[in-house]
Amino acid sequence: MNSVWLHFDNTHYLWLFTLLPVFWWIGRGGFSGLHGGQWMAAVAARSGVFALVVLALADTQVMRTNNQLTVLYLLDQSHSIPDDQREAMVDFVNASIEAHRQSEGSNRVGVMVFGRQPEMEIPPLDAMPVLGRIQSLVDPEYSDLEAALAHARGMFPGDTAGRVVLVTDGNENLGDAVAEAKVLADAGISIDVVPVPLPQQIEVAVEKLMLPAVVRDGEPFEIRAVLRADIQSDDRPAAGTVRIVRQAFGREEIVAEQSVELPPGKTVLAVNDELGRSGFFTYEAQYSPADPRADGTARNNRATAFTQIVGSGQVLVIENAEERGAHDRLVDALRRGGLEVELIDTTMLFSSLAELQRFDCVVLADVPLASGGAGDEVVAFSDAQLRMLVENTESLGCGLVVVGGPNSYGAGGWASSELEKALPVDCQIKDARVVPVGALGLVIDRSGSMDGEKIQLSKAAAIAAVRSLGKRDMVSVVAFDSTAVPIARLRQVDNGDRVSAAIQRLSAGGGTDMYPAFAQVIADLEKAEAAVKHIIVLTDGQTPNRPFDELLQRAKQAKITVSAVAIGGDAQIPLLTNIAGAGGGRFYAVRSPKAVPRIFMREARRVSRPLVRDLKPPQTPVVASDHPILAGLSEGFPPIRGFVMTTLKDSSLVEVVLRSPVPPNPENSTLLATWNYGLGRVVAFTSDAGQRWTNSWTGWEGYDAFFTKMVRSTMRPTDGVRNYTLATTTDDGVTTVVIDALDNEDNYVHQTTGMSGTVVGPDSEPMPLVVEQVAPGRYVGRFDSRQSGTYIVAVAPQGGPTLRTGVSVGYSPEYRAREMNLPLLETIAGLEPRGGVAGQLVGGATPGNLDQTAEQLASGASNPFRRDLRQATAVDSIWPWLVMAAACLFVGDVGVRRVRFDLAALFGLASDKAGSLLGRRNTNDSPATITRLQSRKQRLREELASRRAAAEEIDAPPVEQFQAPAPPVPPTTTPATTLSTDESSDPPPESYTERLLKAKRDATQRE
Repeated sequence: MNSVWLHFDNTHYLWLFTLLPVFWWIGRGGFSGLHGGQWMAAVAARSGVFALVVLALADTQVMRTNNQLTVLYLLDQSHSIPDDQREAMVDFVNASIEAHRQSEGSNRVGVMVFGRQPEMEIPPLDAMPVLGRIQSLVDPEYSDLEAALAHARGMFPGDTAGRVVLVTDGNENLGDAVAEAKVLADAGISIDVVPVPLPQQIEVAVEKLMLPAVVRDGEPFEIRAVLRADIQSDDRPAAGTVRIVRQAFGREEIVAEQSVELPPGKTVLAVNDELGRSGFFTYEAQYSPADPRADGTARNNRATAFTQIVGSGQVLVIENAEERGAHDRLVDALRRGGLEVELIDTTMLFSSLAELQRFDCVVLADVPLASGGAGDEVVAFSDAQLRMLVENTESLGCGLVVVGGPNSYGAGGWASSELEKALPVDCQIKDARVVPVGALGLVIDRSGSMDGEKIQLSKAAAIAAVRSLGKRDMVSVVAFDSTAVPIARLRQVDNGDRVSAAIQRLSAGGGTDMYPAFAQVIADLEKAEAAVKHIIVLTDGQTPNRPFDELLQRAKQAKITVSAVAIGGDAQIPLLTNIAGAGGGRFYAVRSPKAVPRIFMREARRVSRPLVRDLKPPQTPVVASDHPILAGLSEGFPPIRGFVMTTLKDSSLVEVVLRSPVPPNPENSTLLATWNYGLGRVVAFTSDAGQRWTNSWTGWEGYDAFFTKMVRSTMRPTDGVRNYTLATTTDDGVTTVVIDALDNEDNYVHQTTGMSGTVVGPDSEPMPLVVEQVAPGRYVGRFDSRQSGTYIVAVAPQGGPTLRTGVSVGYSPEYRAREMNLPLLETIAGLEPRGGVAGQLVGGATPGNLDQTAEQLASGASNPFRRDLRQATAVDSIWPWLVMAAACLFVGDVGVRRVRFDLAALFGLASDKAGSLLGRRNTNDSPATITRLQSRKQRLREELASRRAAAEEIDAPPVEQFQAPAPPVPPTTTPATTLSTDESSDPPPESYTERLLKAKRDATQRE
């Protein structure tokens, strides 16, 4: 039964009612002069204002109970739910609503989906909605039932009862669903649970791969793979092949391969391995079923682990793919110095941070940002690879050495890159007196055929090319369709933001006519005062025949070079080939627009050529400071023929070891500089390693020692690594790292100094690892590892070596669950909400499929709209209405006290008016009554007439203002009537104010 009552939220204000008599007494002066009903009305009005204000202060609320119910359906959309069951969920919800649509039309229904996070599919606004295809996107890698229930709790309206219908398999891997379900029960919200059964099929998963985190070189170690087979007792064992591989730079070395027949449950396979070289190695266990149909999913058939082989230092040398073998002499020198070296070129770059963990130092030897041949053969460092390279040094302590050459530093396009941030020098020259500026022109096709991926990648390429220029360089960008569309006419690059923003606004549309835009850019660069001028032309279509030869002749006279890029097979290849040939540039024919950014970065390097400083005559390097790199090199250095000019960073951490005597400015003449960057050390050598500029060094006896010491000074320290062990475990998206400090006899050692750690996740973003001591010699740290991928962990004891290990989250825990968690679902459904009845486990303890559950709903076996919860209470705060009523009543109070009413007269007039309107008289009136009424009417008429006369007298001006003076009156013969002049004078006239007051007094006396 519904009920209504008042509630006061701030009851202490109600004590103000006791002051009401005091309020009357204080305001008694305002009631003077009032009599009868007027006095009573004034008192009532003022009391009402006071009461309404007090009720408003007390926050008066109207409370109403009702039987309305809101039902929220929570649908599990994680990977553990098969696709056919997700479709059945939609049918289930619609069947549940349809079964009770007629009888429960006043209820509200909402639908929410969830995985790692919840999303509202249909808010609880409609009474009986119809659920179609699910549109909300959630992360299906995890199931967080707690987050879904908590979000649902906040979505219930306050004026209805609430029930959750949870449709899930119960396999939560984040949060605590039972804890949140108890919170809902305390709030009076019931939870019905619809279990989703998982299909019964053979499923094999590689749960984990185990191997020691640190191993001495040449020491054998064991690798163990843990596999789990979910099969029925009457099924045959799962047959397949298990392979253990060691990975490096996209290559795999098979360590072991074995055919297996897996019984139900877990199986552990063990193999041994031994490595005679040091480094950080990645191992992977792979399972391949003999019959693909006998395995539910392939995503859980791999597991990865890592180990560090402690021995001599490992060095990775990367060289330009266009100049393979140019650094063989450097590699041989490092190997003669006792280092293990692996040489790769820019076509074999690393694809993950884990691949770099084998090495204690990475050497970039005259490597440009982009290199390669024409068209799609151009390769470049991606943004992700640059982040990995820098994070490997900053967060994981790996050494980094950059060796110069004509393709390095600013001349190689490294300005404004992630690598530049890690170097002790900047790749740009800010002083125009030291190096002349360059000018770059971009002619970009924006016709309709460029729409989509082509125009987007072209814009990204143009922006990257602009940002690779120096601040004082010049740029001109003109797009074209059927006409020229200026984007940025000739200007200095500065920081590139304005030009980049203008390029970003470029859109595709229109025809194709390249000539006007090409002519504008040539005209711009003709006016530019630059040492190097270069134009890049890009198009994918046919342009009308125009006198391009004349433009190319003008470009040649202005010393402007031109390169051309053709996208796809519809471009005008002969014309573009001729433009690139006559312009002294290169022609690129690409099939995919993805190659355009790499081409633009490669071509933009032409503008940076002034950064290369050729020394004529050769100059002998000058020692700027004493450094361990120079130890033992007392005989001095042979002369060099050139280097790439840079700008020394303004930091006290930078150590300059060698500089060139030319130019004299020390900021731009650095040859060798080093500094600490994060946990690692970086060395910049701006000349080459025995090629064009230091070819005289190849016969120098100090060559091997110089470059070996340069590399060794940056290498990650490994001494003492054997005295630590690392172990990791991952559970519910959290990885625990355990570090044990041991002595040479493997006894725990208590350290007085602490440890710091860093974790680099799959997105190459570092995050701090808090390491705490939990026992003598044992340290523990934890980090969030819910995202699938590889995590590299680095722990640095103070004063000790950097310890590294890896954690691989190969697949979501959703793929580990092969049966529903019925005990959890029974616990949630059995919670009794406050004032209501516990929820139902729809389908019972042995639920079938969702189609059968929907049939149960249709037959009335389960009704989520049943009335077994306490009535909801709707709360309406009415204090705004009370304030408005008090304001209106206050106006009435003023009117009652300021305006006087003759109630008897008003009643009489009202009676007369009513009689005249009705058109009849009361024949029963007595003569005395008629006489009395007529007398009263006569008195009113006389009173009104007197008031009107008084008003006219007051308003009329003196007569003398309108009449001429009267003629003198002749004296009469009657002496008695003759008066003297003084006595016969009229009294002085009264003023206007006096007459007004007199009239008012007369009117008062008549009343």
